[in-house]
Amino acid sequence: MRNRTRIAVAALAGLGILTTSMVISPAWAVPDYPSAAEVAAAKKSVTEKKAMIERIEGILDELEAEARALEAVALEKTKQYNAAVKAVDEMAAKVDGLETKAVEAKSEAEQALLQIGQIGAQLYRQGTSGDTTLQLFFNPEGSDRLLYQLGAQALIAQRTDAIYQAALDKEAQATQLANELESAKSELDERRAAAKTLADEAKSAANAVISKVNASERERATMMNQLDSLQDNADDLARQRAEGLEAERRQNLVKSAPTAPELYTVGAPNEALVEQAIAFAYEQLGERYVLGGAGPNVWDCSGITMKSYASAGVYIGWHSATAQFNIMAANKKLVPFQDAQRGDLIWWTQSSNFSGDKYHTAIYLGNGMMLEAPNPARTVRVVPVRYGELFPYAARPTATSN
Repeated sequence: MRNRTRIAVAALAGLGILTTSMVISPAWAVPDYPSAAEVAAAKKSVTEKKAMIERIEGILDELEAEARALEAVALEKTKQYNAAVKAVDEMAAKVDGLETKAVEAKSEAEQALLQIGQIGAQLYRQGTSGDTTLQLFFNPEGSDRLLYQLGAQALIAQRTDAIYQAALDKEAQATQLANELESAKSELDERRAAAKTLADEAKSAANAVISKVNASERERATMMNQLDSLQDNADDLARQRAEGLEAERRQNLVKSAPTAPELYTVGAPNEALVEQAIAFAYEQLGERYVLGGAGPNVWDCSGITMKSYASAGVYIGWHSATAQFNIMAANKKLVPFQDAQRGDLIWWTQSSNFSGDKYHTAIYLGNGMMLEAPNPARTVRVVPVRYGELFPYAARPTATSN
């Protein structure tokens, strides 16, 4: 037995496949592929997301058309507003000019009145303001001079009245024009305010629609990202399923169990602990597979092996098929598959390296049967061992190596 062991170890050493070069990696098993329903659901999500994006794009088109229409209204109202402002500016300039003329006319009227006052005062001082009849009676020889003065006074009064009346007319005209222009200016101010209000309303409406468009654009961008993610997820699930189906096909092509030389002597299993671990595993039959699952009601391949043996107080390694193999190999608990007994752990691999990654693990039940958490397409189950890609060594967690 020992010679055979030495020969086997030497052969493995010569191939460079001793466990000293073990690499620990997650047990993301190739057969852990999605179910057809999961792939269909993923594709349906993609279709629904595309339909939602198409609907949002339709809404975007409507909102953009509405925004363009409102922007046209805003431009027209702004044009009207600018025209009103220009008219106000022109009228304001005209008002300023007329106000200047009105001030000048008023000043001329005031000056004329002042002159009239001065003329009257002068005539009074010269005595022309007395009783004309008495002056002619008591001073007949000065009648010619007096009559001349009276004629001059009449002329002056007539001229003064004309100047006064013209000044009043100018003042009245200026006042009337100023009042009319003030009224026009007030009306234009009202029109300008109304035009500005309309422009503000149109601009506000346009901004509101543009805001909706921007929000919808952001929503569309978010959905496009989600669509990309869903598409990638659907593609990835389809790929995983194809790979898983292919892996199971390869496994089922091989009809005979692998054989391997003995590496070292491994003791018998502790049947009580083995049965305790298997009993735990049996309680999980029919429960769902979830990648990374380790109970209480979802499992993946290494999760159920880890928790089953943990229920019996036996540590087989952490949540990884490769890690569990490496622990068993390091503890020298590997046995050739042809010597596997009830409760031993078995693995599958595509690596030709002894310590290469193991993509799946299960509990061997004896008589060619095993218990496994296979993949998302199936629940925890008991099935015949698949020999394709089966690693030629099993492990006995409850045994003591010799």
